[in-house]
Amino acid sequence: MATFSKRDVLKASLMATVGASVAARGQGQTPSGAGDLEIPKGRFAPTMQSLSQYETPDWFRDAKFGIWAHWGPQAVPGQGDWYARFMYVPGHPYYDHHLKTYGHPSEFGYKDLIPLWTADRFDPDALMAKYAAAGAKYFVSMGVHHDNFDLWNSKHHRWNAAAMGPKRDIVGAWKAAAKRRGLRFGVSEHLGASYTWSYPNHLFDQFWPKLGIDYDGADPRYADLYHDNRNEPFRNTPASWYTTNPAYHRTWFKRIRDLVDSYEPDLLYSDGGLPFGEVGRSLVAHFYNSSIRRSGKLEAVYNCKDTGSGEFDKQAVVQDVERGVLSGINPRPWQTDTSNGDWFYNKNQPYKSPREVITMLADIVSKNGNLLMNVVLYPDGSLPPESETLLAELAAWMSVNSEAIHGTRPWRVYGEGPTETAAGMFAEKADYTARDIRFTTKGNDLYAIVLGEPAGVTEITSLAKDHGGRPVRHVQLLGERGRISYRQTDRALVIDVPKRLPSRHASVFKIGFA
Repeated sequence: MATFSKRDVLKASLMATVGASVAARGQGQTPSGAGDLEIPKGRFAPTMQSLSQYETPDWFRDAKFGIWAHWGPQAVPGQGDWYARFMYVPGHPYYDHHLKTYGHPSEFGYKDLIPLWTADRFDPDALMAKYAAAGAKYFVSMGVHHDNFDLWNSKHHRWNAAAMGPKRDIVGAWKAAAKRRGLRFGVSEHLGASYTWSYPNHLFDQFWPKLGIDYDGADPRYADLYHDNRNEPFRNTPASWYTTNPAYHRTWFKRIRDLVDSYEPDLLYSDGGLPFGEVGRSLVAHFYNSSIRRSGKLEAVYNCKDTGSGEFDKQAVVQDVERGVLSGINPRPWQTDTSNGDWFYNKNQPYKSPREVITMLADIVSKNGNLLMNVVLYPDGSLPPESETLLAELAAWMSVNSEAIHGTRPWRVYGEGPTETAAGMFAEKADYTARDIRFTTKGNDLYAIVLGEPAGVTEITSLAKDHGGRPVRHVQLLGERGRISYRQTDRALVIDVPKRLPSRHASVFKIGFA
């Protein structure tokens, strides 16, 4: 079988979608492409050369922590992520669950699951109050997942939450609640890969008693939900993530532009690389230019991943790393996205502890990153006990220690200690000790965040005299009113730790210099 490089795939996609590329004409260029692919002129044009002039806005660099509602109809079965795909894959636990709970996918398909997502306990204002108290400075709503169901009042797609299921504009409700709490607002789109991802719904059982009977995805009446894809399966390779079908590129562009234009988000997240060549770049250029037209300066953040699928340029976007981190201090702001449990509610999956989340946050911020944390919701829009506990403990920790997180910048080293999280996607587990310390700075102050529970003394070798450490003039334990004794030796800054600590999970020493 012939093999194709990433460049070959991107070239084919571009040629099929908008014809031969047009040389860049400088800033303010209107992209090539007909009709619904055109965007108004602005500072950014749909070329990587133009988009690479992007600078991350200060609000994102200061925010450090955001909360995501990775939520939708796939939460209903309580089985977790990718249910809309794996319910059509015999042998997968989701297929077995679906068969026992709802019936065969030729008779009860994903379309029939959507009405069961009523979100009848969804109270965005009450939730947003908890998110803000937990230290979130931005909130991201799911816009559309791979299941091809829009969570807003979509102009171009009848399968949307305002028309069915909750019969409510979920994105709009989230935005209103976020703005009332003073949080920046974002949306996520996972639509690019949907065309190939949904392929199994067009298949059929290979065994009795339903041998050869089409699943409901093969019914042409529902092609706008299930796509018309019968020849492009998703194989989890860069070349199979994004279809080269030009009609679908236009569909993606119209729907995501509708999402951007209707809700004017501060942040747009794509699950994967920037899709569809010039079509995707046109959308991002429009997103950036629209932000400038509204506020007079660029306030927009576009997140995508360096996964080999689609395009990626670290100068043009804010890099997102799914369930993982970058190594060391990255010179440009970046983001980890993860969840406190499965991406959608999963009654069988364990949850991260508050300690895991807080230490992960400290590690990421010390490396110039942000943490976007999905907080799992039940299908009805309420919080599982584990999510309630996480938010409550984050709120308690932030009430004492938030100054070491929000508005900070990296120090000359990100930290010290024996434990390091492996770099890359899906590598977020770390068992930190009291010797693991992460550093942040604000003004002339240095914050040393101890990731384990300190006792007796804490030694910070990065502040030893013989390491060129500046003379320390005061040490404060955040949340502690009493004086903290310390001594700066040739080996370390040695801090005497009080017997009672003012916060759980990670204590923060604020250090001032001569």
